[in-house]
Amino acid sequence: MRKLVYFIASTLDGFIAGPDGADPTGPDGFWPIPEDYVAHLIAEYPETLPGPARAALSITAEGAHFDTVVEGRRSYEIGLKAGVTDAYPHLRHLVFSRTLGESPDPAVEIVATDPVARVKELKQEGGKDIWLVGGGELAASLYTEIDTLIVKLSPMTIGAGIPLFGRNASFEPAAWALRSHKVLASGAAYLTYERNATTLTVSS
Repeated sequence: MRKLVYFIASTLDGFIAGPDGADPTGPDGFWPIPEDYVAHLIAEYPETLPGPARAALSITAEGAHFDTVVEGRRSYEIGLKAGVTDAYPHLRHLVFSRTLGESPDPAVEIVATDPVARVKELKQEGGKDIWLVGGGELAASLYTEIDTLIVKLSPMTIGAGIPLFGRNASFEPAAWALRSHKVLASGAAYLTYERNATTLTVSS
């Protein structure tokens, strides 16, 4: 059975975006993108680069990890505001939203039903793993379904913003086992964790 992988960039203090939720890597963003960070993405995770970036960098590699990407409405709308209706045309693309209605792109599937139930169905299908690109609210909804957590850790802090699992996540401790790590010269690190079967108990 394939896995749901939350592959996400985070600051040292656990934020994936600023307080306004805008793209932190955009033209007005604050997130540094070192050359070695991009080089590692191209070498190891080329399928996670958006279509326009792949075209600009002449990347055609399918990638070994994912053939499906899922995201929430707010994450998807970042691309829409830039005129991109399908940021990942090389992947099967699902957007979870109860308000979007008709899909702005025929290749993008809008899912208005329960995210957990739909992801459980996707896991039963054949193929590569499923990439959860964001945002935090959807990650919180799918918290129990996330099998692997790959954190692209940036050597910076911002003090406040959108947390890894959004602002309204439930308190539900879980144990994760570090499976691999790659620290780059720029200070960025790729940390891969697998969900640990051990259940944590919290004393009252």
